[in-house]
Amino acid sequence: QVQLVESGGGSVQAGGSLRLSCAASGSTYSRYCMGWYRQRPGKEREGVAAIVTTSGSTFYADFVKGRFIIAQDNAKNTLYLQMNSLKPEDTAIYYCAADSRGPCSGGRTNFRDWGQGTQVTVSS
Repeated sequence: QVQLVESGGGSVQAGGSLRLSCAASGSTYSRYCMGWYRQRPGKEREGVAAIVTTSGSTFYADFVKGRFIIAQDNAKNTLYLQMNSLKPEDTAIYYCAADSRGPCSGGRTNFRDWGQGTQVTVSS
């Protein structure tokens, strides 16, 4: 099992940037695929980005391509989501997640483990 703790959420104006962090602990085997998904008010869960931790391959949902970057720091056991050019429609609770199995994709929302979430609010 993996324990995941997100941080870095907050409020920002449209066009601004935020960086989310996810501190991971527990089995590295259980972290083959790590990612971020979000829950917008009144909407279904959406996959945002994911990374295969063994290869570094990254995947993005179409609506964040060119704006968000997912990255990992293996030495710190930390996953990041750099969010640029934020839009009001990016307002959501963002969750860090991990699973020992693939496939890994930007749209993935079903992970075995996830954190408590961090709120991101983008104002126009």
